[in-house]
Amino acid sequence: MRAALAVLPMVAALGLAGCGGGTDDGGKGETGGITGTVTVFAAASLTGSFTTLGRQFEAAHPGVRVTFNFAGSSALATQITQGAPADVFASAAPKNMATVTDAGAADGSPTVFARNQLVIAVPKGNPARVTGLADLTRPSAKVALCAEQVPCGAAAARALDAAGVQLTPVTLEQDVKGALSKVTLGEVDAALVYRTDVRSAAAQVDGVDFPESAGAVNDYPLVVLKDAPNPTAARAFVEHVLSDQGRAVLTGAGFQPPTGS
Repeated sequence: MRAALAVLPMVAALGLAGCGGGTDDGGKGETGGITGTVTVFAAASLTGSFTTLGRQFEAAHPGVRVTFNFAGSSALATQITQGAPADVFASAAPKNMATVTDAGAADGSPTVFARNQLVIAVPKGNPARVTGLADLTRPSAKVALCAEQVPCGAAAARALDAAGVQLTPVTLEQDVKGALSKVTLGEVDAALVYRTDVRSAAAQVDGVDFPESAGAVNDYPLVVLKDAPNPTAARAFVEHVLSDQGRAVLTGAGFQPPTGS
């Protein structure tokens, strides 16, 4: 099988409504196998690991196509509650998942499948010699943060409060990949992003740990959506994320296992 994996912008995701994303039998073929398209709306910080999981899922289920819409969790939650067609939602924080569940758009209760912790991303070699949050308050420091409605921004606000640090970022980004790109492009001296994002860009950035991040760890929940066009494939994809194989991909990317697992 030639695996087909697409990362969809919102326009393409909306277009799936008229493209027959699932099959008439809910994604279950005549032989009982999983078929059709499964559309996953996932937090931007999941781009690398979920792309890998999607390829694995396609390889295990010939005839299935996994498509993704990666963006900030708050934007994805809004898209879902406004009727965008999707099968699975994976959020970078419970708050944004609650937007979906409170609107009655989830099929069942969400499951926390991973956790993620903030680090300070700096250009390779750390030219500004950043060692902690206090260094980000220097008058010359250029810092990127995520907007507070985005999970990485909310976590950053908690960490800064815990450290008693106030700073004025030069930019507020709508997802963590946007904040990280400011570092990789050399536009800022530092950004507060997830450990997983620093690992994925290890050739371009270094990560600086700081103790206050321990109090700003985000839980990542996922759920099958109530109006999923392909509910059978959606449930199978969620099972794959929660499997030992899925856990190995996530921990390899730098995610922490859920509490109690």
